[in-house]
Amino acid sequence: MPKTATAPDATTAARRTPGVTRAAWLIGPALVAGVAYLDPGNVASNMTAGARYGYLLVWVVVLGNVMAWLIQYLSAKLGIVTGRSLPETLGARIRRPWARRAYWLQAELVAMATDIAEVIGGAVALNLLFGVPLVWGGAITGAVSIALLLIQSRRGPRTFEFVVIGLLAIIALGFTFGVLVAPPDAAGVVGGLVPRFEGTDSVLLAASILGATIMPHAIYAHSALARDRFAPARPAIDADRAPRFVSLVPRSLSDRKDDRTAAHPLSRPSSDRSAPDPTLDELRGIPTRRLLRATKWDVSIAMLIAGTVNLCILLLAAANLAGVPGTDSLEGAYAALYAGLGPLVATLFAVGLLASGLASTSVGAYAGAEIMHGLLHIRVPLLARRLVTLIPALIILALGFDPTVALVLSQVVLSFGIPFALVPLVALTANRDVLGPFRNRVWTTIAGVAASVFLIALNGVLLFLVLTG
Repeated sequence: MPKTATAPDATTAARRTPGVTRAAWLIGPALVAGVAYLDPGNVASNMTAGARYGYLLVWVVVLGNVMAWLIQYLSAKLGIVTGRSLPETLGARIRRPWARRAYWLQAELVAMATDIAEVIGGAVALNLLFGVPLVWGGAITGAVSIALLLIQSRRGPRTFEFVVIGLLAIIALGFTFGVLVAPPDAAGVVGGLVPRFEGTDSVLLAASILGATIMPHAIYAHSALARDRFAPARPAIDADRAPRFVSLVPRSLSDRKDDRTAAHPLSRPSSDRSAPDPTLDELRGIPTRRLLRATKWDVSIAMLIAGTVNLCILLLAAANLAGVPGTDSLEGAYAALYAGLGPLVATLFAVGLLASGLASTSVGAYAGAEIMHGLLHIRVPLLARRLVTLIPALIILALGFDPTVALVLSQVVLSFGIPFALVPLVALTANRDVLGPFRNRVWTTIAGVAASVFLIALNGVLLFLVLTG
């Protein structure tokens, strides 16, 4: 059977392109995953925090962004080194079906909470800009997310990255312009770097900010985005020959059986059992260490953008909306910005919110599909899955529930889902059997454990304060 030609992937293009341009071709997955850090839930949490407490929670935004850098790098490293996403890896290692289904259920609830935030944010933005009713705005946001996902599935990851990065540029402009027009108080910003709280509500908002900053679905998605982006071109093989799994690092005997039942179609035919499996390094034609160095730059750029924009949102509210009645909602903040800073700032804010909803909902749907496939080995048609996850958001909008409150509470749900994604990620990336020579260094593991303990402790304090009033 003659081999069919395949289009060169991003890794092949990087090998053929010299110098700085070649390195630039390796950047992109973190920028797509980073959109999750700029979704409408972030906007609602940061605007509410700034409007209610001024500069008090600046330290939460900064700390969350530092932890996010480490977490997103570990997620990308897992996908690059193993050729598997975090859900795929956990799906192969969680032996008991009931445990795997239980883990999937909490991850799926997190993905649905993400969808609620993103769809509601897009609906609010369409309402502010064009007067579109909230329910119809939610439906339009969901439809656009399907179109973006079709681009990803039909045109490949690189085209999808270009579209999402374009939306990211709009988001950055929309949310930072107001800070340039009305700069915050420097002394207030410095004072906000001192960790402290003022009552239960400030703890709730801190958990909401962290849930919106360190989003569980972004952890799941980034490993899959890195896997897809740096997957070798798939060679044509006979249809009646079962492919074998390709691994970069040595695997323990207990993992080999599962690895071959969930094989990647990237390697030589099964009839050639005498030859060793090729590594991902060999198939990619580019050293994994070089990919990891490029990934550090990718994550750094993405987190710098996300952290700056998130901080600008809080500072915009702290400098211009603190103490103004009604500005702890998106609609109230828009009206106050319009009245205080002019229509240009307010319109750019609403445009940034719309771009945030459209971009992040497509990434969220991508993560949800990966969670289901990796843990349950089930692929649901894209349209059917998108409609199911869209329903809760549309119901909330139809019932007239306060959109901003729904956004903030959805981020609290995400905060409680963080340990379920973060603890396995740190454990897997520190495991020699999983990452071999690329496993975490001791200090990296300590930092990951410290971040996990901090987030779990914050959630525990939040639960205690809420239950005790």
